Order: sequence, then structure tokens, then C-alpha cells
Amino acid sequence: MSKSNVLLISSSRFVDHGTPTGHPEQPARATVMTRVADRWRSSGGRVVEPTPIDTAALARVHEPAYLAEIASVSGRRVQLDADTYASPETEVVARLAVGAAVTGVSYALDHSSPALAFVRPPGHHAERDRAMGFCVYNNAAVAAAHALSRGLERVVVIDYDVHHGNGIQSIFYDDPRVLYISTHQYPFYPGTGAVSEIGKGAGAGFTFNIPLEAGAGDADLDLMFRRLVLPVTLDFQPQLVIVSAGFDAHADDPLGGMRVTVDGFGTLTRLIYRLALEHCDGRFVIVTEGGYHLPALEACLEEVLVVTTEQIRDLEEIMPVSGSTDVAEAALGPILIAQTPYWPSISTSTQL
Repeated sequence: MSKSNVLLISSSRFVDHGTPTGHPEQPARATVMTRVADRWRSSGGRVVEPTPIDTAALARVHEPAYLAEIASVSGRRVQLDADTYASPETEVVARLAVGAAVTGVSYALDHSSPALAFVRPPGHHAERDRAMGFCVYNNAAVAAAHALSRGLERVVVIDYDVHHGNGIQSIFYDDPRVLYISTHQYPFYPGTGAVSEIGKGAGAGFTFNIPLEAGAGDADLDLMFRRLVLPVTLDFQPQLVIVSAGFDAHADDPLGGMRVTVDGFGTLTRLIYRLALEHCDGRFVIVTEGGYHLPALEACLEEVLVVTTEQIRDLEEIMPVSGSTDVAEAALGPILIAQTPYWPSISTSTQL
């Protein structure tokens, strides 16, 4: 894929969402995103500004009363929950973040090409009726709902942030059209993401949690992706892949206890992207979530951009990561017990 086919959606406005001094989700994260976007543009890549999402699109996943609450804090500094804050520009900036994610989905659907939304505030903790975990609107969830509104019947959201995306899970918990797969540190904030959380009603089996103990590294995540994430996604036959791309599982991140490297994130993204190329016409969207060590965040953003331009013919060309897989192997059994009734192929699948 050439750079001209890849769309990056980014804005210097994301720095205008203010948080208290010392807060991990700091405006400097937006400065990093802008710097990476500027380099991408100067090297021939495409970068566009997002447009704010409208209320109707937000209302696909958020309650009207919650949208009214967030609108009411525009122009003020308000603490929304224990660790989530609004500044005078937050409501506008948060709409830009969702708009970037939705633009990415529209581009992927219209052009069968990858799109990346480098945004803040992040979104995967935001629930239908409340802000949570630095998140105001649920960027990836609104993007998935937008895809459904375009007529898609199967969307997969793959979340490799160190924290479980409780918001995405809860929004689509009974919806079989959205398969939510999450690898995350557990037990850890926000306390959700247990193996037993599999969805309900028609959505049973379409929430697929892969909780891992602290210390999980590149080889652990690689094994879980090849052994579980890819086979389940292939069985689901998605028409679009959305990645909730949090980089706080990086070994240097101050908020998590995982040991993933930049190369590790590259491999995970490469596996997902290659699957999207082979099985859903290249419809692939990355939406950023966490990542609070600024140099690691910058390197990871650069890495995922590079991945979208690589010429890899098939999944078998992506070599497995070497190293200890003790954490993954310890977690595998309970996951198989919980999910095999819904995804029988994983009982016999082998590592790709």
C-alpha cells in the first residue's frame, strides 16, 4: 500500500482539551500526535483535519441526557469523574475526536484503504451515560455504529490497550453485529474484562475478553493474537476492522504493567491489517486510545503508520515473536472454556 492510499486524520486542536497539571492524559500527547502527522505529511503522506461529529451520530451510542450534560459544561472547567476532566474547549475537541474516527470509517469503506485517527481525548472507557477513565465520548464505538448505519452487518473492534474497554463492551454487549475483542491487563482498572464477560442475549459470544496478568510481553500478545484473535475474527468474517490502539501496554508506560515494545505493537497491528487486506477488502481503521509515555507513544504512532505501507502478501510471512509465553499460556485454558461454545474452531486451532 502506498502512502497516497493511507489517510491520517489529525488536528492540532486536540491540544486544547486541558487536564490538570500532572495528569497522564496531558495536552503534550496531542503535540506528539501532531509532530508525527507533520512528518507523515512532509514525507508524502495524506493528512486531513477532522470535522466535529453531529449529535445524531453521538446519540447512536450515548444517552441524550449524557450528551446534554457534556454540552452544558462547554466553556467551563469541570471534573466529570474521579480522573476525567473537561476544560472550556473539551466538548468541541471531543466532537473532533469522534469526527476523526468516523471520517476514518467512511474513508475505509469508500476506498477499501486504511485510515488512522490520531485523537485525544481517548474513548474506550466512556459508557452510554457517563464519562470515565479520561474518556468523554466513545470514539471507536461511535465509529462502529456509523459503519452499521452505512449498512454493514459485521464489524470487529480489536482493542490492545492495557486497560479493558468497558465502554465499548457495554455499548455492544447484546449486539451480534459488533464483535469486541480485548487483550488487557487483569485484574486492573476499570475492573471489567473477565473471561466470563461474553455478551448477553443475541450478543452472547460476541464479547471476547483475553485478560492477562501484569508482565505480559510481545510473545504473550503475539501468541494470543495468532491462537485466538485471528481465528475468531476470521470465523466472524468482518466487513470492517477497527483497532482501539492504546499504547499503554508499552514497557515504559507509567500506567500499566505490561512489557510490550514498539516492535510488538508493530507485529500486532501487522497481523490485524494483513487480515483486513485478505478478508475485508482492506477496510481497516486505527483509532488511538491510551499511551502516556511520550517517547513510546511517538515511536508507536510512527510504527503503525509504517505498517500500513508495507507489502506483505499473507499472514504466514509475519514471523511469530520469540520469547517467553508463560503469561499467555496460563490464561489460555479459562478463555477456551468460556468461548469454545461460541467459537468451536478455537478448540483445535493452531498458532498461525
